[in-house]
Amino acid sequence: MSSLIMIAAATQPAAAEQIVQPAAPAPPERGVIAYPPSFFAAASPTNAYDMVIRVPGFTFDKGATVRGLAGSGGNVLIDGQPPVAKNDALDEILKRIPAASVERVELIRGGAPGIDMQGRSVLANVVRKQTSGFRGAVTPGSYVLYDGRVLNGIRAEAQWQWPGGRSAELAQVFGRGPSEDQGDGIRTVTFFQNGVPVRTRISDVDADGQGTRIWTTGAFETPLAGGRARINGAYMETPARVEIYDRYRGGGREYEYDDIDRLQAELGGRYSRLLLWGVAFEGVAFQQWNNQDTKVHFEAPGLTRDFHLDRASTESVGRALFRKSLRQGLTVEFGGEGALNKLDSRTRLVVNGVPRAVPAANVEVQEKRGEAFLRATWQVSPSLTVDAGVRQEGSTVTSEGDVELEKSLTFTKPRLALTWAVDPATQVRVRVEREVGQLNFDDFVASPNVASTGTVVAGNPNITPEQAWVLEAAIERRFWAGAAVILQVRHYQLSDVVDRVPIFSPGGVLLADAPGNIGEGTKDEVQASLTLPLDRFRIQRAQLKGQVTVRRTEVTDPLTGETREISGLHPIDWEAHFSQDLPRFRLTWGVDAFGGFRERYFRLSEVETRKVSTNVTIFAERKIRPDLSLRVEAVGASMRNFKRIREVYSGPRTTSPLSNIDVRDLEWGGHLNIRLRKTF
Repeated sequence: MSSLIMIAAATQPAAAEQIVQPAAPAPPERGVIAYPPSFFAAASPTNAYDMVIRVPGFTFDKGATVRGLAGSGGNVLIDGQPPVAKNDALDEILKRIPAASVERVELIRGGAPGIDMQGRSVLANVVRKQTSGFRGAVTPGSYVLYDGRVLNGIRAEAQWQWPGGRSAELAQVFGRGPSEDQGDGIRTVTFFQNGVPVRTRISDVDADGQGTRIWTTGAFETPLAGGRARINGAYMETPARVEIYDRYRGGGREYEYDDIDRLQAELGGRYSRLLLWGVAFEGVAFQQWNNQDTKVHFEAPGLTRDFHLDRASTESVGRALFRKSLRQGLTVEFGGEGALNKLDSRTRLVVNGVPRAVPAANVEVQEKRGEAFLRATWQVSPSLTVDAGVRQEGSTVTSEGDVELEKSLTFTKPRLALTWAVDPATQVRVRVEREVGQLNFDDFVASPNVASTGTVVAGNPNITPEQAWVLEAAIERRFWAGAAVILQVRHYQLSDVVDRVPIFSPGGVLLADAPGNIGEGTKDEVQASLTLPLDRFRIQRAQLKGQVTVRRTEVTDPLTGETREISGLHPIDWEAHFSQDLPRFRLTWGVDAFGGFRERYFRLSEVETRKVSTNVTIFAERKIRPDLSLRVEAVGASMRNFKRIREVYSGPRTTSPLSNIDVRDLEWGGHLNIRLRKTF
């Protein structure tokens, strides 16, 4: 570490500061604003990700892990298309695109002809240059942890472009990283009798965890049969280990060791070309494999638990889309998507040497799902765009093993979105849509409450996807040079809410709880985001970006019959980012803050609350030479706190007295992340 810092210190700054104002973006055209490389020049971006996160009025989202292709991608396109990848995360893909290869970054607001917004109101589109050549980079780095551990890694990547439009990418990552949700602290358990505290047990907790990435990714793109084809793949091993010592003051201890081995692989391809009569065709195929082997060993006085989960899942997806411009300003798309998903899960639980039964421990689940869609984008006038469509989905879910079932589901999903440009600086967006969530295979099988107390959560394959009618309104105002403020309001009318449901024996005895549907509910969100250049406040070449979401949810508790919030959803989320470019020193520095949050889970015999404090990162990146940069991040500069509060009852919480309140309070002391990047 010291040698890297000495390299940066020994490099002299430029003799004179070159004052370069960022170039203005191209004027909006039908809701699209184009930002050329000169707009980002002062920040000396390394890759496309560095450019995207600095786009005014845009907050990066890498997407959700769901089955199928529709709705799984994040909010960034590459050359107008979402990547055909899932395990290979969107931010990782963008980091492999050198900044020198980017022709412009487009901000698409409300919709644009030929762009599938995937239910989003704002997207970024990275448009690459079509030039020949080779670019590569090697990035060694180290995590220096507060507890003295040093975890090293290296990343290598290469991109080739040849005449005729052929290109290839290859990247290799090998490295270790920390589990930032662990740490050291105090655990206090207060025991109750008849509602009165009778004794307290205090213990000292030492929790450590780390994981390893061994990732290989690649892609190849070429003209083919009058069109264009791209194929990409990934092979990713991600083993992780967590070890928790919980030592009682006065003698005794609890101990947990989690051993998680995960292997992910995927292969995807896209082919597009222009057919007869001006019809554009796009075909996509995707295959992924996910294998996970989880072993959890737990010890306490008079108790041992051994949990073993071996699960393997596969996904096969095919998608075809046809697009036709009927007349000026009107584009129609239609097509379909089919998917086959399989899960094979085997679970074993042993308590004090005796095997125990777990609901849905051993199951084989298969889902066949198909979707047909029709969508039209109409530029009614220069200031008004209408985006309307409908999707029809049908699926069949079968389960064998511990849970035998077969059911068919159908859903109609209409969508209508209006975008109105009030004036060149103001845009209003309104959306009405019926959204249908996807079944989560993790809910189908038993799983351990990792890094907690060794408890086991039951599985349940008999779940219906959550549905919602969504009404959204947003207003965006751009002002000054590069400033933007956006206010969004969303209301969700929910049905078949997925939460925790009680499981009964054939005789009507309450056994456990598991994921399931608990009826209707509501979710309301208010979101505000701000991008503010600080030049007017005499802080040159600096920018402040932030976003806050306030959320209120309601659902009826299936046990108590009372109204409560939905498990796992945060009442408030926020983030703030400050950055400043110092061209004289070829330096960019800043502060990233991700707000603390609270989430609550309502289970059969307990209510668990998790509180996480704000995470602050201070960073600086120095261009030592045009081909060499050094980045140092102080992660967790605010000493991050993780608190877990378990209110545990002696039985079902509706009829049983409070047994204990278990509070575990951990502190993560942070770490330094040091990376040296050499480009070729």
